[in-house]
Amino acid sequence: MGNGRTKLRITIMKPIDFKESNVVYAKDQKEYMPLPALKFEDGTVCTCWKLSWKDFFKVMWHRKVWVSVLTFNQPLQPLLVCADSKEIFTPNDDK
Repeated sequence: MGNGRTKLRITIMKPIDFKESNVVYAKDQKEYMPLPALKFEDGTVCTCWKLSWKDFFKVMWHRKVWVSVLTFNQPLQPLLVCADSKEIFTPNDDK
């Protein structure tokens, strides 16, 4: 019997680099996509993802976003999913 999960399609939403990013996770790990991020001193990590046109219209129509997190059977950490970086940080125009 299966676990109810289907194989993840990694080609849909893609992590993208952004002006404020200061670290790239999994940069040299073939099994993962590089993940540009802004890491704050308190350990908070912010990433930016770009939707395909297909996903853009799905989100507009259904108004839902699904999030999958690998916990490796450890406690789930708090997540914040939003559409505007200003909900997380004030963009730095000088960088």
